[in-house]
Amino acid sequence: MQEDHQLRGLLRFGVFELNLSAGELRKHGVRVQLQAQPFQVLVMLLQHQGEVVTREEIQKKVWQGDTFVDFDHGLNKAINKIREALGDSAQNPRFVETVARRGYRFLAEVRVAEGTPDGSAGPAATAKPSPETGKQLDDLARKPALPKHQRRLISWKILIPAAAVVVLIASVAGLKFLFSNRGSPVIHSLAVLPLESLSIDASQDYFADGMTDELISDLGQISALRVISRTSVMGYKHAHKSLPQIARELKVDAVVEGTVLRSGDRVRITAQLIDASSDKHLWSESYEGELRDTLGLQNQVARAIADQIRIKVKPQEKAELKNAKVVHPEAYESYLKGRYFWNKRTMEGLKVALAYFNQAIEEDPKYAEAYSGLADTYALSGDWQYSVMTPKEAFPKAKAAAIKALELDSSLGEAHNSLAFCLDGFDWNFESAGKEFQRAIELNPGYASAHHWYAWHLSLLGQHEAAIEEMRKAESLDPLSLIINTDLAELLALAHSYDESIRQSRKAIEMDPNFAAAHNQLGQAYIEKHMNGEAVAELQEAVLLSAGSPTCTANLARAYVASGKRVEAVKLLGELTRRSNPSHSLSADIAMIHASLGETDRAMSWLEKGYAERFNPGVLQRAGFDPLRSDPRFEELVRRVGLPHRIGAF
Repeated sequence: MQEDHQLRGLLRFGVFELNLSAGELRKHGVRVQLQAQPFQVLVMLLQHQGEVVTREEIQKKVWQGDTFVDFDHGLNKAINKIREALGDSAQNPRFVETVARRGYRFLAEVRVAEGTPDGSAGPAATAKPSPETGKQLDDLARKPALPKHQRRLISWKILIPAAAVVVLIASVAGLKFLFSNRGSPVIHSLAVLPLESLSIDASQDYFADGMTDELISDLGQISALRVISRTSVMGYKHAHKSLPQIARELKVDAVVEGTVLRSGDRVRITAQLIDASSDKHLWSESYEGELRDTLGLQNQVARAIADQIRIKVKPQEKAELKNAKVVHPEAYESYLKGRYFWNKRTMEGLKVALAYFNQAIEEDPKYAEAYSGLADTYALSGDWQYSVMTPKEAFPKAKAAAIKALELDSSLGEAHNSLAFCLDGFDWNFESAGKEFQRAIELNPGYASAHHWYAWHLSLLGQHEAAIEEMRKAESLDPLSLIINTDLAELLALAHSYDESIRQSRKAIEMDPNFAAAHNQLGQAYIEKHMNGEAVAELQEAVLLSAGSPTCTANLARAYVASGKRVEAVKLLGELTRRSNPSHSLSADIAMIHASLGETDRAMSWLEKGYAERFNPGVLQRAGFDPLRSDPRFEELVRRVGLPHRIGAF
């Protein structure tokens, strides 16, 4: 280690500021508790950024009078405290690196802020919180530090006069042009990591998750930018991984991370843009305002990020980013809760989501997003995976809610997608559905669900190659989505690319070995490859993991028939027949088993029953119905549904 550099004043690294004169460490302007000895060790590391500071050098300066044993224990504890304060990891360090058998090295760039005595920085030339607010933040920041397992939920509260107007705060403006001497890198893809809630109350997580969703949605409107969808980024909510590692896994150029603080009717959003390859901070700012202006604050964040990434933004996309909507605070909060439970993708979650979306509509009858959320919830409620309602009950309500959303806001891409799903799956109006899907993608090109559902629409029309291409777009936007990866495997199988389908299913299973749909799809591909033993094993696993899903059970029966085990297949057929009832019809699955057994008349009889119940036309694509495709009755049924004559054939 070289002689002390004697850095003084205000030091900046990442989103942190260390005030040497005041002896304070702050993150996003909020004081972080750090005891005296860890603070002194951190100062030493900052003063020798990039160099190895040995344990002996630290001992001489910080633990001068202690025994070696006391020092050894104390230093280890101090380093842990520093990492805890910085949110750092010993395994994947961004700030403090352990150099084996020598000491420690500070990795991040350290800058001495300019403009005040001793090199410390004065305030940025932007708006600041009021002195009263700053004092309140400081007072609250002096509370004792939280235990390690709660360190990300910092307990502090903001009290701001009710008459205050929206104020833009640039809390770390010194980071704004970190690469000014060579220009910011051009970014073509990014991931918005889950925004961190600064509330001690875990029940407020829905609010931070909602802000994450909105920011993803705003940035997803930029067609030239690939923005990773919610499903994939939420997997990193509590992950202890370095940002470069996350970026590699998601295949993005940059990441956005930040915090959200909601206090009463006030909101503060802080965001930072980080270059993935170098782990360097490119930009960081904070925005504050009233709850009703939250969407406007998020628009500001999205516009600022769009400016930083140096990518071409179309005029209409710029206009949309400037379209700051004002929402009723109570309705907005109910909407966020609805989306929070909708995203759980469980039967109970959908029921709770319905209640919250209806509550949001009661609080603000002109809130288009709430109707769109209601439409999506009804649509999933009528799906076979959840069966909260029958299709006949759920889809008309979903369609009505989607139409209402579009009446209130025709530019809402999510609502066009919701309507298209209903037109495809229930109305069988494929021409109109295609137009709605295309409009949804045009308005929100980064919306993975639109590409996902549009891929199935193209598949229904027999456009297999286009369907696979569209599903790959969905996968690139949501690479960790289990259902998108599995549905891609199914489309590959429908295109008779069985080997590739098998590889894709295995990929999904590697992501989550307990995902029943992936085992179900792998089993189906094995049937087509005449790998009957493997098919039975996979489909038995699918039935077990899905708690007896009718579709998985029907496919297992098919595998039994292919293996010469007709008795086992007939037994499963009897079980499904007994389970089928008007509120939970299993007509298509029962028909598929009859078809595999060669019982054509019974298969057609059950398909006609499914037709009367308005089954999802996608069932007719299943390979299990291949034995019926040459039957004139099947061809007539396909014609009545409105699908191409050779659906399912390649």
